[in-house]
Amino acid sequence: MTGKLLITGASGHLGGLVIRHLLDSHKLPASTLIAGSRDPAKLDNLAKLGVEARRVDFDDAASLADSFAGVERLLIVSTDALDGAGTRLRQHQAAVKAAKQAGVSHIAYTSMPSAEDTLISFGPDHLNTEAAIKQTGLDYTIFRNGWYMENLLMGLPQALASGQWYSAASDGKLAHIAREDIARAIAGGLAAKKNGKATYTLTCDTARTTGEIANLVREITGKPLEVVSVSDGQLAKGLETAGVPSGFVPTLVSFDANTREGKIAMVTEDAAKLSGVKLTSLKAFLEANKAALGV
Repeated sequence: MTGKLLITGASGHLGGLVIRHLLDSHKLPASTLIAGSRDPAKLDNLAKLGVEARRVDFDDAASLADSFAGVERLLIVSTDALDGAGTRLRQHQAAVKAAKQAGVSHIAYTSMPSAEDTLISFGPDHLNTEAAIKQTGLDYTIFRNGWYMENLLMGLPQALASGQWYSAASDGKLAHIAREDIARAIAGGLAAKKNGKATYTLTCDTARTTGEIANLVREITGKPLEVVSVSDGQLAKGLETAGVPSGFVPTLVSFDANTREGKIAMVTEDAAKLSGVKLTSLKAFLEANKAALGV
């Protein structure tokens, strides 16, 4: 085999960060890496470093075997096709099938925690993709990525502006982890080049309730922030009133329901062990992103 490693979604945030850590933190030769994207033109910065840019379009299943030609190991970064029509799973299954056909020997995949027991609306996409990978009989590495700290920046600025954070998560806990730390962990797992089959759950080292996160936000920003507990139905109505597209509302509500039921409260050392560095604390992350919070 060539020893080539291909990372899909390389023009996105996570895929690009993984490649950067493979190059900078693990000193993998650029010549051993392939960056995949539907639009290779978006990979110019990586191509300038010597990384091969290759077209990889999960919606063009017939082209995927050629896209994976000469690849020994493949990281499938899960797509963002959350249309409720099964598109994401179809894309992933096409990629897995093509990888097998192309002679890839090891498939890695970015999944989610407890994919087999979750209330998250897109959980089945991940679980069924994991199953498809396992059914190939190939070696695999499943990275079950915890919730990004960056996700908090989607709602916290508005909550701080109003002074109220509406949540249906109750006392459920969640160990948010920085995207950068997930990328480091995945890069560490890929650079190790271990054979066999492994599943890792990537979280930070502390799980917090929404109230505990709010306490931290108040401490850092000096702004008032009250957590207002609501039902799933009330949260859905509030999101719709705020202008969130109706098709995405159930997904957002499912996040809080999943947290409330304790299905994503796990804390593991997997990310720290794979990355080999101290993980970013939530306090440090929030302090570094005060501007994004409107402070």
